[in-house]
Order: sequence, then structure tokens, then C-alpha cells
Amino acid sequence: MQKSIRKTDALDYHSKGRPGKIEVIPSKETKTQRDLALAYSPGVAEPCREIHKTPESVYKYTAKGNLVAVISNGTAVLGLGDIGPLASKPVMEGKGLLFKIYADIDVFDIELNCNNVEDFIKIVKSLEPTFGGINLEDIKAPECFEIEERLKKELNIPIMHDDQHGTAIISSAALLNALEIQGKNISEVKIVVSGAGASAMACCNLYIKLGAKVENFIMFDSKGAITKDRKDLDKMKQKYACAKKVKSLEEAMKGADVFIGLSKGGIVNAKMLKGMAANPIVFALANPDPEIDYETAIKTRPDVIMATGRSDYPNQVNNVLGFPYIFRGALDVRAKSINEEMKLAAVKALASLAKKPVPEMVNMAYQEKNLSYGPTYIIPKPMDPRLLSTVSLEVAKAAVKSKVAQRVIGDWKVYEEELQKRLGSDDNILKVIINKAKQYKKRVVFADAENFKTLKAAQIAKEEGIAIPILLGNMRKIKAIIKEHNLDLAGVEIIDPKSEDNEAKRNEYGEILFQRRNRKGYNTYEAKKIMRERNYFGCMMIQCGEADALITGLTRKYPDTLRPVLEIIGVEPNVKKIAGMYLMLTKRGPICFADTTINEFPTASDLVEITLLAAEKIKNLNIKPKVAMLSYSNFGSSNLTESKIVKEAVDYLHTHHPDLIVDGEVQASVAFNNDLLKENYPFSALIDNSPNVLIFPNLSAGNIAYHLMMELGNSEAIGPILLGLNKSVHVLQLGSSVRQIVNMVAIASVDAHVKGKKNK
Repeated sequence: MQKSIRKTDALDYHSKGRPGKIEVIPSKETKTQRDLALAYSPGVAEPCREIHKTPESVYKYTAKGNLVAVISNGTAVLGLGDIGPLASKPVMEGKGLLFKIYADIDVFDIELNCNNVEDFIKIVKSLEPTFGGINLEDIKAPECFEIEERLKKELNIPIMHDDQHGTAIISSAALLNALEIQGKNISEVKIVVSGAGASAMACCNLYIKLGAKVENFIMFDSKGAITKDRKDLDKMKQKYACAKKVKSLEEAMKGADVFIGLSKGGIVNAKMLKGMAANPIVFALANPDPEIDYETAIKTRPDVIMATGRSDYPNQVNNVLGFPYIFRGALDVRAKSINEEMKLAAVKALASLAKKPVPEMVNMAYQEKNLSYGPTYIIPKPMDPRLLSTVSLEVAKAAVKSKVAQRVIGDWKVYEEELQKRLGSDDNILKVIINKAKQYKKRVVFADAENFKTLKAAQIAKEEGIAIPILLGNMRKIKAIIKEHNLDLAGVEIIDPKSEDNEAKRNEYGEILFQRRNRKGYNTYEAKKIMRERNYFGCMMIQCGEADALITGLTRKYPDTLRPVLEIIGVEPNVKKIAGMYLMLTKRGPICFADTTINEFPTASDLVEITLLAAEKIKNLNIKPKVAMLSYSNFGSSNLTESKIVKEAVDYLHTHHPDLIVDGEVQASVAFNNDLLKENYPFSALIDNSPNVLIFPNLSAGNIAYHLMMELGNSEAIGPILLGLNKSVHVLQLGSSVRQIVNMVAIASVDAHVKGKKNK
């Protein structure tokens, strides 16, 4: 189980670089005076006139149609309570970030210093011209009910209070599937609900629309059971007032089929669970501590289907399964509201998706061998890439069918394809790599452990379960850095290659090196002496199977760090030259750049080998390689030597590796321009195959390209990844960040697993 996030890490995350988590980026050209004249005065007057004449054209000429306001007054923030609008801002920015990464919806977060219902409504109403939709967030009950109800009546854009309806929609999908698996009818089951706030009320209301009977509910608030003899009930609670007098939650749960917890942790015990009916359903959704912990529930009732709000247990009821996709569908048809039909469509789409075969990348992301519909998988996982095209599609259809849509989509299949392409094709590759590493949990040696960034990365790798770190360096120095920065590396092995305690190991390793290199410049004394150096010692640990992978290079020049790797580890069988590759995480998805670090002027045969090594690497990450071999020319347009070398490599690959999608020589801009390829080069294998592997004609081109992408293209780089070595060793660039080191640890762990299988 993952440890709690450290306070300092959370604060650093939010404050580093540009403060906060979101920014506004122009979507049009702004580089010239003409651009600015079109963007603002005088050109901006033309769309203003058109919108004044035809208000509907605001969706054509502005960002309104893809813009949602996340609005809060900070009166009920997560588990923090009434902390006010200012302190709620990090949460609202976070909500905006989720909208963007899951559904490509732009967000302005708006925190209102306003607790009066009438004033709140008045302010939000005045914002209608700006936004395509409004997500109300973290507003306390009962005010949130009136605010949402009034705004839905008085505005013509979709409004949703996610705290109410998000949990209701996700838990409804889970409940439908749980009831089906347990063989129970929703109209007959007895449901006990702990909690009577906004979320609990919305859940129960939606369950009733799905067929549950109000007389089968027993609801509890902070004062006890909600019964008809109570005089302190508001209108919402009166609906669920029970005629029967119930003294306690334990009494209510006797014979109950379903327990819904939206209250506080630890209020349900094993005895209460034992009193439930056969094949019970328990949704303990209090966070971070459920009403009853997962292990106790499963141990007490093996026949239970259990869901929580936590990511470290099966069946997480997570609002991110709903709100991004519901708003996406609503915005795309310009819905006037988010009505009950649209919510029910989302419920049924989620329930249905859970019954379909799970993509391999989702299994890997959650460290599962084969997720499939059943007691521990009743709702989709948040990282399932099918959510956008499944839920948004059904919500949009429901909006059209229920006549709240102002835009009718002519071809639903085309719309579904647009949704599938909307977020690019990155397949959450970084998450997949890290979760693969967690499955394998390899022993990774950190050769530069006398460095804070290395030690911080080792701590994260340990805490996240990415690897088992082994630290090389002076023990006194390492412990001093750990103490100075308050790092937690308790239990992590520290080895000092120079210490007297390791003389026998140095001699053992030195003898092995001497046997390998005795006619290549080493005598016995030199071979043993050089084992005092961390890189030689670390490489020998890998070579001898005493660790699985090595991370080095943070504090030394690349060629100096690479030398012991080549002398000790060597290359894979049939590999003549190693290569270096960066995995660039771009808006188009992950793209491999090779060679970026080693081969200065590769020959045609070198380019072939680099291509095959890069293609194999990306296959191991569950991505089908599509290779563009780059040059300054296109398909024979130049007779200069460099172009001919690239063309020769492509011809060889077409002949000897016909199953590989590869083409060139081609300019980078042409390789990614599908229309241009179709029009001018209809023979190209890259048509409808946007490249995810770029092979550069020389080292300068590759190295310059990836650096430009990092600095100017806002792309994250993972690397350099060494290709062709016999074992998993990776040499960092000087000055790599903690995040880059952690990412490389994950790559190294996955690489070690793949090479381990090969070498068996």
C-alpha cells in the first residue's frame, strides 16, 4: 500500500516553477503584428458583430463551447470542511486539471467569497455568457441543493454539483452490477444508508430512478435514524423518513442487502456485517478511512461485494469516472442542462463498460493479470482509455433524445472516433511503465548515491514500490545527506566500494574483470583497484546477478560513465553497436527519438540496427512501432550522401522486415502531415500511421531535436534509454531532475525484466 504523501512533497509540487497546476495557452498564432491585429483590434470586431447578429455563433468564434467554470465558496472542501474560498483554490485548480487530462475540457476555477445563497446564485448567473457549462464544487448542504436547483432552472447551460451527482452516478453503476452478480432485484433489496448530506441524498434519489423503493431505505444522519417521529427534518430528509423506529445502525443492518456509507470511518464492525443478508453489498465510501475497512469486510463475509473510495482496493467509486465525460458529452451537443436522462445514460454506460474485456494497458496499470467482470471488478478503472468515447457518447445521445441538445450530431460513429482521438494516443504510457515496474520490483543500484537528488529518487522508488534501491557511496556522506534533508531510506542497503569491509568483494570482481579484459589493457592489480570506483563496482553487481539494474551518470560525463558499462556488461548477442533513445511524452502521444546519445555518423547498417533496437524497445512498452527515418529530403529528392544512407537503410528494412511500419527518407514535418503524404506521396507506409519512432541521420540532429522538444515543445523526456546492452544499465544526463531519475528507475526495472527473460 502506498504511503501517505509527504507534506513537503505536496507543497513543493504546487509551488515549483510556475505556481499552481494550470495555465492559459493561446490556441491561435500570435507571433506577428498581423496575428495580433486579427486576434484583437481591429480584427476582433468581426466575430463580435457576427455574435451580436447571431448569438449562437459564439460557439463558432470563441472558446465558450469547451469552457467550464469550476465554482466554489469553500464551505465543504474534501475532508477539510469550511476552509473558505481562498484555501479551496488548490482543489478547484486540481478539478480543472482533471477535466483537461481526462476529457480535454478547458476550465477557469472561480472561488467566490460568498455564503449567501441569493448572492451566490446572482453571481453565477451573471457568468453564463462566458461558459459552456458550470461545475459546482464543495458547497455545503443544504445550501447546495437550492443553489443547483435554482441555477438549473434559470440558466441555459449544463450545471452539475459534482459532490452530489458524481458519487451518485458512479455508485449507481456499481450497484447495478453488484446486484446482478449477487442475484438480487433492486426493487426488493433493503438498503441502509449512513449519511444524509448532499452526496447521500443524490445517491438515494438516483437509486430510486433505477428501481429502488423508498420504503426499503433506512437512512442515518448525525443524530441517528431518520424516522417519521423526528421533528427536525428538512424537506429532503422527510422523503426518506422511516415509519419503523430504529434504535441503532446495528439494528438497521440486520437482514439488510445493501449498505451505503457516506459518513465517517470505522462506524461499522464485523458483528454488524455478519447480521446482513446473504450475499451482501457494502459501499463504504468515507475517505480516507471507510466505514469498515476492506480486509475486515472480506474476512468477515467472503460473500460480500465491497466498494470503497480508495484507489488501493478493488471497486473504487471515483468521481473522475463521471464528471469529465458527462460534461464532454453535454458540451459537444450544447445541452441546455444535464438532466436525469443524461445521468442515467452515464450510469448504464459505466455499468456496461465494466462487462467488456479489459485492455491490456489497464491490467498493467493496476498490476493485474486479467481484470474481468465479477465481485472485485464492478466498475471501470479511472485509467481506462475507453471511458471518454463510451460515456460521453451515451450522454450526448441522451441529451439529443431528451431534447435538451441544441446541436444534433449527424454521424455518431464519426463522433465516437473524434472522442477516441481527442486526447491523443499516449495511452498513459508513463503510468503503464511505472506500474509495470511495480509488478517486477527489481533491485536497482544507484551509483551516484552521494547526491541529494539520487537519494530523493531512491526514497520515492522505495515508497512507491517501483524498485528495491541499493545505494553506492561513502556511508558517512550518504547518511549525512539523508539526515540533512530528512529523507526516509531506513532499511535500504548502502555499499561503499572503497571500504575495507568490501575488499574481498573488490578482489572477486577484479578477478572477473581481469579474465574478461586481460588482453585489453588490464593487469590483475589494475582490475582489482578499479573496483573501488562505483560505476565499475555497480556494473559488476549487475553482471554477477547481485542486482538487476544500474542507474548512473548523474555527476559524471556521459562517455566516462559509459566506458565501464561496455567493458563489463557488453552488448546483446548479434548486436554490433548500442544506441541511445529518448522517450518523449508529447501531445501526439509517446514518440521515441533515436539515436540521441552515442553514434555520431551512423552508416546505413547502423541505422538499421538502431531502428530495430528502438522498435523492439517500444514493443516492450505495448506500443506498435511506426517508424519515420528522418532527413532533410523526401523520398529520393536529394542525391547527397546523408539522404542516400537513410534511403539505403529504409530499402533494407522494407526487404528484410516487411512487417515493420517504416518509411523514409522523409522530412519531419512531412512525416506527421497525413494529408500532405496522401496528396504527394500516396505510396508511403506512414499514411494513416503517425510515427511514434523517429530515427535521426546523425547524433547532432537527434540530440538537438530532443532538447528542443523538452525546452520549447513542453514535452517530458524519459531517458536516455540505452539500447542493445546485455543487462539493464542506464546512464543519466548530467543534472537530471528527481522526476527524471525516478522515471529512469522505472524504465530500468522494466528493461531488467525483459532482459532477464531473454537471458534465461
